[in-house]
Amino acid sequence: MNHLPDFQPSSRRTFLRNVTALGMTFPFTSCTGAAGKNEKTQPEKKRPFRISVNVSTISGFKLPVKEQIRLSAAAGFEGIELWTSDVYRYVQNGGKAGDLKALLDDNGLILENIIAFSDWLSNDTQTSARGMEQMKKDMELTAQLGGHHIAATGGGLDVFLPDNLELYCRQYTEIVRMGQSFGVTPLLELWGHGTLNRLWKVLAIASGSHCPDAQLLLDFYHLYAGGNPFSALSLINGASLPVFHINDYPGDIPAETLQDSDRVYPGDGICPFDEVIPTLCRAGFRGALSLELFNASYWSGGQPQQVLDTGFRKTAAVVDKALTTL
Repeated sequence: MNHLPDFQPSSRRTFLRNVTALGMTFPFTSCTGAAGKNEKTQPEKKRPFRISVNVSTISGFKLPVKEQIRLSAAAGFEGIELWTSDVYRYVQNGGKAGDLKALLDDNGLILENIIAFSDWLSNDTQTSARGMEQMKKDMELTAQLGGHHIAATGGGLDVFLPDNLELYCRQYTEIVRMGQSFGVTPLLELWGHGTLNRLWKVLAIASGSHCPDAQLLLDFYHLYAGGNPFSALSLINGASLPVFHINDYPGDIPAETLQDSDRVYPGDGICPFDEVIPTLCRAGFRGALSLELFNASYWSGGQPQQVLDTGFRKTAAVVDKALTTL
C-alpha cells in the first residue's frame, strides 16, 4: 500500500496533487455499484464525474479573473467556468489569454465552459446575425484559453414560436458549425424563467439541428423553476451533457417565483439529489457538476475562499451520498 510522504501541504490543492501523484483514490463510488459495507475489503473508487465551480458563485466579490482561478483551485475544485466579461476585462487591461491558460494549467484546473451572452437565437434574423458575430468572438476567446465549450443561451428570444422551430434549429446549427473551426462546442442552455424553460424545447432545437456535436447545458435549479420533471433526464444521453450546473433551492418559495439569488448550497434546500444524480449517472453523464450560485448573502457574510471551501465541501458531500444509493 502506498503511503503519503512526510510533508506539510500548503493548501488542500497541494494535498490533492500529492495524493493523485501517488495513484491513490478517495472512497468515492462509481456508477457500476455501491461500495461494500466492509470498506477494508472493498476497493476504493473515484467519483465518475468532476466537481467544478462557476465563478458566479463568488461574483459579488468582484475579483480579478486570476484570483478567481487561484482561489477555486485552492478550494479543491477540479474544473472552472469563467465568464467572458471577466476575461475581456483582463485582456483590455493588458492581460493575455495565453497567460490565463497557463495559470489554469499550473493550478490543475480544467476549463469546463465559458459563460457568454449573445442574441444568436432570435425571431429577428438581423438580431440573430449580430448575436452570431459576438458568439464568434467569444468562441475565439474560449479557444485561446484552451476551452472547448461555451454557453449558448436563449436570451435573445423574446417568445418561443413553435412555427419558428426550424429557424431556431438553423440558428443553432450555424453556431455549432462556427464553433467547429475553433474546436469549441456551444452548449444549448435551459433557463427556468426564460423562453427556453422546458426540456422539450432545447431537445427539439438540438435534435432538429442534425448536428452530431449538439450538446446541452442543464441546471438543477433551472429544471425545477421551469417545471421540468427530473425523471425526464433518463431520456437523455448523458454524454451530451459535458457540464451540469449543481445548486439547491428552498422549499418555501414557489418554483415560478424563484430567483437566481435564491439558490443555496447543495444540501441546504429540497433538491432530490439522491434520486437525480444516480439518474444522471445511469444515463451516462461523466462530465462536470459545476457549482453555480448567485446568493448575495454568501458574499456579504464571508470571504471568497470561505464561500468556495464551503461550496466544495457541501457539493462533495451531496454527490458522494447520492452515489451510495446506486
